[in-house]
Amino acid sequence: MKLIKNGEFVEDRFATVGDEDDLPDGPVIVSLERWQAEGDALRARNTAIGVRLKSGQEPTPIVEDLDKLDVVALEFPTYRNGRAYSYARLLRERHGFKGELRAVGNVLRDQFQFMVRCGIDALEVGDNITPEIWAENAGSFSLYYQPAADGRETVLSLRHRLAQRARERAAV
Repeated sequence: MKLIKNGEFVEDRFATVGDEDDLPDGPVIVSLERWQAEGDALRARNTAIGVRLKSGQEPTPIVEDLDKLDVVALEFPTYRNGRAYSYARLLRERHGFKGELRAVGNVLRDQFQFMVRCGIDALEVGDNITPEIWAENAGSFSLYYQPAADGRETVLSLRHRLAQRARERAAV
């Protein structure tokens, strides 16, 4: 898998570790279950740590630990399951998570831009995704109907702003 972070292809410094696997040296991403069972020992390692949430696992159990986590990996199991979009917005907007929000699993190219708009700043993508494909998809939309975590202006607010400007010009 390749990792795109903040729009750039980068080397992934984190190892994703199974619940029964030995912990390698260096940064790791573990399951929610392992975090809950071994959180104190994982924090004592004094290295970057991340937690992977499966699609049906809400972020509520890790909210109190967000300041101890460097990464929250949100799983997208199929294109039809969008719960992770909501979890990303909750983590960014309600809980103020400043670390890396990573999309993992079935990360499809036509969803890249919306994932980023929801607050995801890193995406694990298949080997078939190239920088050219990323650039093409990342810039494919310039106007949005829905508000998102990125704070970009929606079409409705743009229309209101332009209408107000027209009224002000007409009043002169």
